[in-house]
Amino acid sequence: MNFQKILVPIAGVAVVVLAYRGLGWAGVAAAVGGLMMWLLLHFTRMMQVLKRAANRPIGYADSAVMLNAKLKPGMTLLHVVAMTRSLGALQSEKDAQPEVFRWTDGGQSHVTCTFVGGKLTHHVLVRPEQTDSPPATGELPPAP
Repeated sequence: MNFQKILVPIAGVAVVVLAYRGLGWAGVAAAVGGLMMWLLLHFTRMMQVLKRAANRPIGYADSAVMLNAKLKPGMTLLHVVAMTRSLGALQSEKDAQPEVFRWTDGGQSHVTCTFVGGKLTHHVLVRPEQTDSPPATGELPPAP
């Protein structure tokens, strides 16, 4: 069970009650004002992340290898979207748990992330097979 959904509202009510007991109605006004400011800061951050993601292709990351290195279990989907500046391409069924998203870079490497309850639980990096290509111009072929 996600205790954060329960503990945050309880903590907010506790702050208001303690403010009332300590400072009366002026304390309630200050506590409610502080809580509203906190909510507005989180709302503004979410809107900025989504605004940046709206200007990029869905499922695109600048570097899948760097994204894989930065990912840690427990990160929120919003944090991953903020890092990639792109919404992930949904790989699972809509509104089904766990949610699976994929971000692909220009070299066709991709990171597939599994989210349960909005938190990252697992991620996998897949890199395409490297084919033997002729040496670039200016390089010498390998010695026999």
